[in-house]
Amino acid sequence: MSVATETSVSTIRCSGCGSTAPARDPYPFRCPKWGTDGGDHVMVRTLDLSRLGLPLDGDPNPFIRYRELFHAYHQATSAGIADAEYTELVRGLDDAVAGVDSKGFRVTPFGRIPALGSALGFSDEGGVWIKDETGNVSGSHKGRHLMGLLIHLGVVDRLGLTGGTRPRLAIASCGNAALAAAVVAAAGKRELRVFVPVDADPAVVRRLEHLHAQVVVCPRDLGEPGDPAYLRLLEALAEGALPFTCQGNLNGLAVEGGHTLAYEMASDLVSAGENVDHVVIQVGGGALASACIAGLREAVELGALPRMPRVHTVQTAAAHPLERAYHLVRAGLSADPSPAEVEAAMREAAASRPAYMWPWEEEPRSIATGILDDETYDWRAVVEGMLATGGSPVVVDERTLSEANELAVEWTGIRVDPTGSAGLAGLMALRAEGLVEDDERVAVLFTGVQRSGGGSEPAP
Repeated sequence: MSVATETSVSTIRCSGCGSTAPARDPYPFRCPKWGTDGGDHVMVRTLDLSRLGLPLDGDPNPFIRYRELFHAYHQATSAGIADAEYTELVRGLDDAVAGVDSKGFRVTPFGRIPALGSALGFSDEGGVWIKDETGNVSGSHKGRHLMGLLIHLGVVDRLGLTGGTRPRLAIASCGNAALAAAVVAAAGKRELRVFVPVDADPAVVRRLEHLHAQVVVCPRDLGEPGDPAYLRLLEALAEGALPFTCQGNLNGLAVEGGHTLAYEMASDLVSAGENVDHVVIQVGGGALASACIAGLREAVELGALPRMPRVHTVQTAAAHPLERAYHLVRAGLSADPSPAEVEAAMREAAASRPAYMWPWEEEPRSIATGILDDETYDWRAVVEGMLATGGSPVVVDERTLSEANELAVEWTGIRVDPTGSAGLAGLMALRAEGLVEDDERVAVLFTGVQRSGGGSEPAP
């Protein structure tokens, strides 16, 4: 790592120690200090927003529409690749994704669902806006994170920054993240290893193998804390594999692809002349939440949105490491902390990560299996986002998760799974606590489709 000496529209910097990746680094995914000092070292893409804008419409492919908000775009154009050539590269990769999964990436629906709002007791002024990701590539939002990575890899290959080598890609997942990774890797003709637990859904494993991913089953060693698949992934990365994951701590650029979801919501709100007061986001590893927070914040800084909505997160009663970390940080703050106080508290917490974030002690069970990650890997950005916006973490029980899923399917007609509708369960809990009023407007993300087997996807 080095300190940047040139002015750039896009830089990648560690949010923990401030180290900046060299401009031509092909793999600026992890800070070299990650895992060395007990601190929270996560690489974050930062843009000079004074030189950019948020497109409100345009190409239906979000990776083309919002291309100027991507690090890969600025790395490419600063090295002489023309806008048209970059666009052609992205479109070619997207066509390859469609060849694997029958569809490529397109802007997904986002809008008010009056019937659902009425069912939850909202007034005509308030209500629920649903962002529907169930029709996205591989049936969830996960492909967004991984497509951003594939485009980056395509750019650094074209620039000759990799010496012609193509390291193996690796991910730990047995659900939506694994399926999306396998689709996107196959489209890019990249070798992928997927580390899965022993109880991985056989149908998911068959699909992974059909996509030519190498599946590695990871039994739990007696007394070993945390997720064994994640631990085996760390070993593979130490041996030279590239993290093709949806976890920002392992690959900071994975979060960037998820920004497109927030950009789309912001663009649709501006076009409709509307805004929302709250956003409720289900959390496993935290990349979705951190991506939405960052993307919405950029939309505000670009002048597209007047203000940030309050950001609330949802975890299950079986596993809620983010909620635990939030309250540990919140306990040291005043009743109404200033931005400077929040920033200082988060800096202190990030310097002592193990005191705030650690793996669950016993393996949890829930119908929302996709948010049972052993840790919330992007916890710092998400806790800071909640504190900065006045939001809060919500823990929901199995009954609420089940009721929310039934309501979601009944009133929207969307075949969302219990993980994907967990944000709605969080909204129901917030309503019960009186934290969301009848005339307020709330955005909820439906993030994963109900698979044919009838169950939700296993944990990413």
